[in-house]
Amino acid sequence: MGHKAISQELAEVTTLYEITRVLASSMELRHCLEQVMEILAENSDLHNGTVTIVNPQTSQLEIEVAQSLSPEAQTRGKYEMGEGITGRVVASGTPIVVPSISDEPLFLNRTKSRGDLSQKQTSFLCVPIKHAHHVIGALSIDREYSQGLDFDADLQFLTVISGLIAQTVMRIQAVNKEKRELLQENSTLRQQLSGKYQVDNIVSNSSRMREVFEMIHRVAASNATVLLRGESGTGKTLAAKAIHYNSKRSTNPFVTVNCSALPETLLESELFGHEKGAFTGAHTAKKGRFEQAEGGTLFLDEIGELSQTVQIKLLNVVQDREFQRLGALQPTKCDVRLVTATHIDLERAVEEGRFREDFYYRLNVFPIYLPPLRKRRTDILLLAEHFLAKFCQENSKEISRITTPAIDLFMQYHWPGNVRELQNCIERAVLICDEDSIKSYHLPPTLQTAESSSQHNPLSFAAAVENFEKELIIEALKHTKGNQTKAAKYLDTSLRIINYKIHKLDIQAKEYKTGNE
Repeated sequence: MGHKAISQELAEVTTLYEITRVLASSMELRHCLEQVMEILAENSDLHNGTVTIVNPQTSQLEIEVAQSLSPEAQTRGKYEMGEGITGRVVASGTPIVVPSISDEPLFLNRTKSRGDLSQKQTSFLCVPIKHAHHVIGALSIDREYSQGLDFDADLQFLTVISGLIAQTVMRIQAVNKEKRELLQENSTLRQQLSGKYQVDNIVSNSSRMREVFEMIHRVAASNATVLLRGESGTGKTLAAKAIHYNSKRSTNPFVTVNCSALPETLLESELFGHEKGAFTGAHTAKKGRFEQAEGGTLFLDEIGELSQTVQIKLLNVVQDREFQRLGALQPTKCDVRLVTATHIDLERAVEEGRFREDFYYRLNVFPIYLPPLRKRRTDILLLAEHFLAKFCQENSKEISRITTPAIDLFMQYHWPGNVRELQNCIERAVLICDEDSIKSYHLPPTLQTAESSSQHNPLSFAAAVENFEKELIIEALKHTKGNQTKAAKYLDTSLRIINYKIHKLDIQAKEYKTGNE
């Protein structure tokens, strides 16, 4: 073997090494292919390297990268399967050599990058890019034409390179596909999480709650401190989450602290964290809730239960946006949106000296009042049906509706526990109900008498019997479309007894002649 041949082989080995290194280390396809074309041009007589890839959506061949080709020329370089030299190579899966492009009518020169072909003495080589016997594109190259060129050696060299390119294309496409799927999954999960706490998903059609929704929409996009006011169980936590997940901070943490659930000695450490050795038992440093909520929202529930000491420290955080860990020498800056909630009368607490006035005004930047359920009665049935569907799904039960007498009890009751009490009531009813509808006797004793709407009297035996009888008769009238004779037969009793009970229990039999609720 002559010195020239050995020198050429060494050059090819060096070129392949550099190409392999570039392809193996890159995660961006276009950039690494551009580098490969440059390496070929620098280390060999091969130039104008072009990689064409099959677009899976259009099945067209599109230039992925082309050396010394303008973006406009690359845009023109699109071919159908079997069209031109490149199209034939991809369609057949075999290489093609054009010794002189000026003599080849199949050479389309669609990119117009070579000027007048009749003046060119250029050879054109094109090899398929294959993956697992499937052609995914083509690698083409120019070289100066001369008599006696060894095209077989060039094709062999380019085939090796096309194999390396194929592996890289599939690797990067697989990684990009995984990234897209992860991003899609992440986006879907965020949408589900955000959707779970969308304002529109808070079940209500009352005018009082529409005012609340409007306030939430107005304040969500800002960084203003929000104070949620309302009785226990009115949905303050749900409103706080709606504010966070509809804000610019929605991708960052939402952290909740119930201020009434922790003693003062633990609450300070829970909020601000502590350094190692700050107190007995502090064996390691601990991040507080403010640090955990960095960039997001910190929801302080039952803020009215805070001691004066903690109020002062929180006041400093609200004012200066910095706090100090227990045992730390330097303060820590924080970027946290504060949402607070309370069920107590803060104004009275300020008058009585139980709540600091300066802290109150710092929190009361944007107050939102959530009305009790008894003042939004149009929502009771809507919420009841929502919870019924939810708990039926959770417990794999098929309960289609809530009967009219049960609805009447819902509407009469004063709901001291608000939406939370209604939710618990429906969950209990679903668990004990083995029928296709929730009836009055499935409800807790506190709802069973009209007196429960004004005072907490125990349910009498006579009242419970009357409720049960009324339930049975109404269901029978619905079943018979208001026909009292058929209702008596359905209940296996006499018409006289049915008429007597209808009158005594004040049942409007005419309402059921259509069979509707």
